[in-house]
Amino acid sequence: MSLASLPDERAERDPNGPAVSDASVSLDNAAFLRRVQAAACHLEDLGIGPGDVVALKLTNRLEFVLLLFAAWRVGAVITPVNPGLTDVEVLRQLDDSDARLLVVEDGTTVTGHVATLAVGDLHDAGEPSQEPHVAPSALALLIYTSGTTGVPKGVMLDHANLDAMAAMGREALQVGLHDRCLLILPLFHVNGIVVSVLMPLLAGGNVVIADRFNPHTFFDAVERHRPTFFSGVPTIFNMLAALPPEVRPDTSSVRFAVCGAAPAPAELLARFESRYGFPLIEGYGLSEATCGSTLNPVAGPRRAGTVGVAFRGQEVRIVDGAGRQLAPGEGGEVVVRGPNVMRGYLGRPEETARVVVDGWLHTGDVGHLDEDGYLTLVGRTKDMIIRGGENIYPKEIEDVLAADPSVLEVAVIGVPDDTWGERVVAYVQPRPGGTVDPASLRARCVESLSGFKRPTETFTVDAIPKNAVGKIDKAALRTLHAAAAPVNEPADEPVLRHRP
Repeated sequence: MSLASLPDERAERDPNGPAVSDASVSLDNAAFLRRVQAAACHLEDLGIGPGDVVALKLTNRLEFVLLLFAAWRVGAVITPVNPGLTDVEVLRQLDDSDARLLVVEDGTTVTGHVATLAVGDLHDAGEPSQEPHVAPSALALLIYTSGTTGVPKGVMLDHANLDAMAAMGREALQVGLHDRCLLILPLFHVNGIVVSVLMPLLAGGNVVIADRFNPHTFFDAVERHRPTFFSGVPTIFNMLAALPPEVRPDTSSVRFAVCGAAPAPAELLARFESRYGFPLIEGYGLSEATCGSTLNPVAGPRRAGTVGVAFRGQEVRIVDGAGRQLAPGEGGEVVVRGPNVMRGYLGRPEETARVVVDGWLHTGDVGHLDEDGYLTLVGRTKDMIIRGGENIYPKEIEDVLAADPSVLEVAVIGVPDDTWGERVVAYVQPRPGGTVDPASLRARCVESLSGFKRPTETFTVDAIPKNAVGKIDKAALRTLHAAAAPVNEPADEPVLRHRP
């Protein structure tokens, strides 16, 4: 099934069945097709055709999904723009993608040379447009990386990438006609588009676009809309797990939730499932692999602390610095191969060639596989701390500290040290209304970590910095740490200090 023709096929199969809704509008399949056709006509009237790039600087709303399918219908490409970007950052993405049209929220102005359409002016009625433009090799999405490793790059995903990834996800998560996804992740990220929109719609299910995530109202939405699954990041699940014990929502409709974007502590997964009665299915992927590469089975054995096994149709290996495949249990770089691997970085052939080698996507993540193919991540190559010649992966330390009941989130970084080259520094965020017990953290580190891995300083903070998709932003944290005036010289024993 082509994603460009998906609205047509859904309307023909079940015209009165639910398709997509948000807080304002609920569309059945027939109405969904009519709105997509009207939007496609509007794009054509504006001169948008095959290969043209349409930028969407929108919050999560129904029109985002309509424009996604409308653009594909006329052969155009969508590049989602984070609404939180500055004008300078927006213009950089528009210029890099060579966008022909920018769709924005009503009342928004963006200074530049690109034609702008206010979303409220989007046509909702009109003559049916031409037949869907179906071309598997045509570019479908330009997803810009978060920029935490440098200037954001445009990840080129074609229709074949999206078709393959949506089909893999549908099979792995056993999503079908009766599933309803509650969309809470931002649609400017590939996870929100693929897992929460394309996959359920491809399977015949439907999508409810939630209001902006708020942990105190989230379960109200669950009880009202009765979703069967949703996708989130560890930060979201940490917030929900930290709600007061008297919060006991009806979650009987939910089969599972997908946890991705960053590794989650095994303790969080167990605590969440025990409290709310449905499992968190942890997976792993990246934009360059069209979202997902591994997943813990929904119906099979889930192994806490791992991010599961490869999706059927993908291969995952661990390699050393020379590209040689390593045996189970040996640590090295995670590489991925499959029909979901990106076409490349837009306008950056040299960087593409460095990252995709002989069809294998080099992720920059470090991990190991067990005998059964379950992947365990230990960090990113750029985050590795080298102290006195010893390699230290922050995730091992973060998992130890995150297991403390007083801690909501943890980020561990390496900072320069004249004697050791680098030393280990931890930032911890207390649970709401609580405080961190330094003696408890110290005892956990002594019990579980070798001396050279233990943080020499631990700072409590009100909030750990995140990027736009909810991942902990370690680059920003390093910058903040370097800019902050030192409290005093590091002590021989780990100390706990507060940093605003």
